[in-house]
Amino acid sequence: MRITSTSCICPVLVCLCFVQRCYGAAHHGSIKVTRNQTKHIEGETEVHHRPKRGWVWNQFFVLEEHMGPDPQYVGKLHSNSDKGDGSVKYILTGEGAGTIFIIDDTTGDIHSTKSLDREQKTHYVLHAQAIDRRTNKPLEPESEFIIKVQDINDNAPKFTDGPYIVTVPEMSEMGTSVLQVTATDADDPTYGNSARVVYSILQGQPYFSVDPKTGVIRTALHNMDREAREHYSVVIQAKDMAGQVGGLSGSTTVNITLTDVNDNPPRFPQKHYQLYVPESAQVGSAVGKIKANDADTGPNADMKYTIINGDGSGVFSISTDKETREGILSLKKPLNYEKKKSYTLNIEGANTHLDFRFSHLGPFKDVTMLKVIVGDVDEPPLFTMPSYVMEVYENSKIGTPVGTVTAHDPDAANSLVRYFIDHNTEEDRYFTIDASTGTIKTAKIFDREETPWYNITVAASEIDNPGLVSHVPVGVRILDVNDNPPELARDYDVVVCENTKPGQVIQTITATDKDNSANGARFHFSLDEGLSLNPNFTLRNNEDNTASILTRRRRYSRTTQDIYYLPVLISDGGVPPLSSSSTLTIRVCACERDGRVRTCHAEAFLSSAGLSTGALIAILLCIVILLAIVVLFITLRRSKKEPLIISEEDVRENVVTYDDEGGGEEDTEAFDITALRNPSAAEELKYRRDVRPEVKPLSRHHPSSSLDSIDVQEFLKQRLAEADLDPSVPPYDSLQTYAYEGHRSEAGSISSLDSATTHSDQDYNYLGDWGPEFKKLAELYGEIEPERTT
Repeated sequence: MRITSTSCICPVLVCLCFVQRCYGAAHHGSIKVTRNQTKHIEGETEVHHRPKRGWVWNQFFVLEEHMGPDPQYVGKLHSNSDKGDGSVKYILTGEGAGTIFIIDDTTGDIHSTKSLDREQKTHYVLHAQAIDRRTNKPLEPESEFIIKVQDINDNAPKFTDGPYIVTVPEMSEMGTSVLQVTATDADDPTYGNSARVVYSILQGQPYFSVDPKTGVIRTALHNMDREAREHYSVVIQAKDMAGQVGGLSGSTTVNITLTDVNDNPPRFPQKHYQLYVPESAQVGSAVGKIKANDADTGPNADMKYTIINGDGSGVFSISTDKETREGILSLKKPLNYEKKKSYTLNIEGANTHLDFRFSHLGPFKDVTMLKVIVGDVDEPPLFTMPSYVMEVYENSKIGTPVGTVTAHDPDAANSLVRYFIDHNTEEDRYFTIDASTGTIKTAKIFDREETPWYNITVAASEIDNPGLVSHVPVGVRILDVNDNPPELARDYDVVVCENTKPGQVIQTITATDKDNSANGARFHFSLDEGLSLNPNFTLRNNEDNTASILTRRRRYSRTTQDIYYLPVLISDGGVPPLSSSSTLTIRVCACERDGRVRTCHAEAFLSSAGLSTGALIAILLCIVILLAIVVLFITLRRSKKEPLIISEEDVRENVVTYDDEGGGEEDTEAFDITALRNPSAAEELKYRRDVRPEVKPLSRHHPSSSLDSIDVQEFLKQRLAEADLDPSVPPYDSLQTYAYEGHRSEAGSISSLDSATTHSDQDYNYLGDWGPEFKKLAELYGEIEPERTT
């Protein structure tokens, strides 16, 4: 079957169709359908030779956007088996078959019923089949072919990213690249010039130009000045068909802004300025502003102001306001109209960010002259010092002089000055001041330990003009007097172990003194000399403001005395020295061997014997449990049900009655416990008559005559091995009890009958190694060395 295309209706496509047919004749003139493309016909077996007839390959074309009234003719299908009698039926399947593409099943003509758009779908894959109308059997193998949609120029170029916003520095060289724009055309770029785009500039000349092929926009003028014009709107056009007549076009707008460069130096509007400043202006305050203009913006307009010369360079300073770019003139020193009435300053303003490409445009700085006129003002009194610090001893009498402040009138009139204290706080009421001389005195008795420092404010005004007032801060330090005795730093909890040794440090004490270090930092500790020598404890002065409490005895007993009191005398190094007495409370406690305190309370008799409260509770609990078990056992024995068969005349087979637990009375092979107590009385093992033993007992290897010399322990081991290895030994679930105690204790007897020596002659230190059960006994008879360090 052949495929014949008659879609070359358009004259433009005649040559193309001719070339295509020639190409198909040269390469596909007799192409047969390959085997993997062949579908087996029903009732036919697979053959292994090429079919005699095949499809002649051809590719169909159909123009897009067809607007005619009749369906567009695409091509024709024809089979070699078609004799023209209508016996062959042509079937078309695949993409668009029956909807977009229809076929005359008799002639094989294919038509397109709809207008196609190549930009939506470029080609369609269909399948052709020729069958016999009478038998519905295929005459040809099914074949695949493609209908391509032929492109026409129906899409204009588009700028998908427009409009554009871009910047370029001012004063750039001609030809500087600004931006590259790109237009896209949806038409087929491989067919004709429908998608071949060229660029042109519609608006923006003569400032900018565009490359027709690449779309790169460049500057077209030298030295474009931002200060003259900053914004430009450029319109770029893209036209397909290589710009020929009849091509479609699209446009976009490019907004170009010139960015600033430092090409303009700063300039002061005037060459001379004059400023009035009163002499009462405060030091550090701003007294005036000055500004130089710069046509640039941003960092290019930043500048710095300096005073380059003049007689007021030491009195005034100038700084730059970063926001307004103004020069702020400030006062460094106080002005005095009576001494100097005017100052002359030369001020320079210079850019801080220079661009050396434009250095030829002149120096990027400017200078102006500023004259400062000092105004006369009636000033308040002036203190000789900005602040005062005075001192007075605590406990001084009321009216004691503390110090004197001095102020004078700075004006030429030199008026008299009156002093007073601002009573704004409570501290100001603790002092008085002489209005004429400025002498400050105490108004109360001060305690340094309560308040060591006072801050007051003294004011001064002219007698002729009381409204002009000046103030000065005055600090009064209260000096220390040794009026507080030392005392212990805290309440000490002193503990001594019962088994301590003589000379052991049990506590280190320190002291405090409310006075300062000059009157209370050197402490001396001692025991009260008025008392007799303490036989229990002593005190050692460590010469570092601490003291140590030491023991003087070997042992202490809580039962004899559990608390001791030790008076301690503490004195300071002040002038005159002061002292105080404090009493330490020392408790006697029971300690572990490592020195840790176990208890400090007196214990009962049982507790001294080694039984704690917890142990007593555990013993009582065990007794209660044992009593409960006995009661439960008796109750169960009484409530035990009688057996179902109790008659001795019951002759049922395989029923045995037992009156006790374990093997029962019928078990004649029970173990004789007496053999354990007398090994020589052991008899030869007997075996059950109803069970044949499978394992021979071990005892048959030893004759009975050897039992006289065997050890009880060895005998038990033999019996244990026989019981483990012989499965026939009854009872199988009973507990075998062996009454062998083993060897004697290695510790020996602890009976008091063997204790013939006294405590001083016998060493009982080994009792501490016997475990926690002998801990109390070790404390009573032994000397456990405590390791605790206080």
